[in-house]
Amino acid sequence: VQLQASGGGLVQPGGSLRLSCAASGFSLDHYGIGWFRQGPGKQYKGVSCINGSDGKTYVDDSVKARFTISRDGHENTVYLRMHSLQPEDTAVYYCAAAAGNCGANFTSWGQGTQVTVSS
Repeated sequence: VQLQASGGGLVQPGGSLRLSCAASGFSLDHYGIGWFRQGPGKQYKGVSCINGSDGKTYVDDSVKARFTISRDGHENTVYLRMHSLQPEDTAVYYCAAAAGNCGANFTSWGQGTQVTVSS
């Protein structure tokens, strides 16, 4: 099980980014994929997740209006689309895999991608 996160960068407030989490060695049908972030001086926080079995999605209330999670089974990739980004969204974003669905423990983690929101 391997995950590779990408798509981060520097964006101005109000801008958008799409993060990608490319999975290898397993099918997204069998694993929930979650996005987490860790901002400067902050703890890890779950942002969003998509179930393996049924594709049901979960998005933290703090970003629900601005972030969308989706997956492409053909590409075996999960995406996190982020709009109206604000400086408080600055963080390293990680994707992680949980066997089955989002309620299970996340046991495999990608390397993280930096998102910086600044003017």
